[in-house]
Amino acid sequence: MIHRNWEQKETLRKVKCIHTDAKKYLVNNMLTVGHTYEVKNETDEFLFVIDNSGNIGGYYKTYFETV
Repeated sequence: MIHRNWEQKETLRKVKCIHTDAKKYLVNNMLTVGHTYEVKNETDEFLFVIDNSGNIGGYYKTYFETV
């Protein structure tokens, strides 16, 4: 249950959203192009950030660039 304390964990780095063009999901509801997000955890394929809802969400790395 490590994901329960990610919000209190220190930020790994900051990333900027560069697009929300998803083929399958509605990403534009939770991410805003040009907005900077704090990365709380990361895998090979996903970044876990605090999104527009104020909760942790996992998104493909292709939506972001490092600030």
